[in-house]
Amino acid sequence: MPTRRATAFGQTRYDRTYPTGDMGGKMHYLTATEMIELLRTRQIGAVELLDAHLRRIEEVNPKVNAIVTLVAERARREAEEADRDLARGRWRGPLHGLPVAHKDLADTAGIRTTYGSPIFADHVPTADAPIVRRMREAGAITVGKTNTPEFGTGSHTVNEIFGATRNPYDLSRSAGGSSGGAAAALATGMVALADGSDMGGSLRNPASFCNVAGLRPTPGRVPPPSSAAAWFTLGVPGPMARTAGDLALLMSAVAGFDASFPLSITESGSAFAGPLDLDLTGVRVAWSPDLGGLPVDAETAKVTADAPAALAELGARVERVDLDLSAAEDSFRIYRAWYYALSFGDLPRESLGANVRWNVERGCELTGADLARAERLRSELYRRMSSFFDTYDFLIAPVSQVPPFPVDAPYVSEINGEALPDYLAWMRSAYWISVLHAPAASVPCGFTSGGLPVGVQIVGRPFADMAVLRLAHAFERATGHGSRRPPL
Repeated sequence: MPTRRATAFGQTRYDRTYPTGDMGGKMHYLTATEMIELLRTRQIGAVELLDAHLRRIEEVNPKVNAIVTLVAERARREAEEADRDLARGRWRGPLHGLPVAHKDLADTAGIRTTYGSPIFADHVPTADAPIVRRMREAGAITVGKTNTPEFGTGSHTVNEIFGATRNPYDLSRSAGGSSGGAAAALATGMVALADGSDMGGSLRNPASFCNVAGLRPTPGRVPPPSSAAAWFTLGVPGPMARTAGDLALLMSAVAGFDASFPLSITESGSAFAGPLDLDLTGVRVAWSPDLGGLPVDAETAKVTADAPAALAELGARVERVDLDLSAAEDSFRIYRAWYYALSFGDLPRESLGANVRWNVERGCELTGADLARAERLRSELYRRMSSFFDTYDFLIAPVSQVPPFPVDAPYVSEINGEALPDYLAWMRSAYWISVLHAPAASVPCGFTSGGLPVGVQIVGRPFADMAVLRLAHAFERATGHGSRRPPL
């Protein structure tokens, strides 16, 4: 628990004692829920909290390249206003005074948003994306934008404008992607919370690589950006944080019905404000170490193999299962290609990076028969997994098939000596889950012998987002892996 000391704000400041004993009293590493309590009780101020994060950004961002557009003066004005509101007894919402950053795919009014593409290098939107608007309405203070690959393409955060985001646990390694900037910023204490998005693992993979937490919500839980693909459910916006409790805090602000999205879930975001404690006695958990035969790096396999025992010790009934999710392969690739042709097919082909161009070209080759096959495969898989979740409450599996790979490599080309056909293939453990229309969280599971983070993926039945967060909360409290901070 934190301990108090005097502060210039006139109240007290918390020094936190961490289980690992290595964090001392660094305010930027308090959880967001702890920061909110200190702000609400006026034991710290929003400006004081912002300054702590800006100092951290100045200290570590040049090393990891996570925040690519910084709006410090704007953030200071907003923090000053937040403090004036606190003095007047006005509480804006569940994120009042928290420094946050937004993925560079999410439009931010008046703040450069490049989508990681040279085509939009100087683009400044005039309106906020829905998730950004809801965070700001809840009182969050924007400090900047986080790095992403071009149009969020791939689970390695690098682009021609800003370069690569580096893993804070080993600067020679990738931070993952496509929300890699958000994950690295959270891991190093540069922001309290961050948003991201996930089509093939873009919230879960970087969370796993950077020892933080990410939630891919059930599609429709958080309103997506306005686009031509209103019925598309593979890509979803969602929260990133350092703990499951902080994920729930952010979800309480950004989840909820939006009439502009035809698949929007009507349940209010306030459903995520409840307690996360969960009695695991008798809870049925299926453990799949390779999701039905996928190649998994030996170090990743060794670390994630500890997850079932941790849950069993809490009272869960854990059973190893052999799943067959292979139907997700064609379904995901067809729908993804269709989306790329729809969203980026009108952009000048010669100005697109190789990965985006490849996806667009695959989309332009699709036929009606291809789309019919994708729909048939996904529908059959959904029905089969519905029966699966009649037997089990949760599925757990590795988030990624490999630990963080060298930052200079474009992608993972082989696993355990098995050559992979393209830049997508190493992400199957994440994108097969995307097809299930189910919530999935990545939580810290441990470290390789070389000190690289590895995450475990907790998947729940569709619409059971809060249940997933409760199991994630129980797991992280039992294991403590998330308290280990990078050596920066």
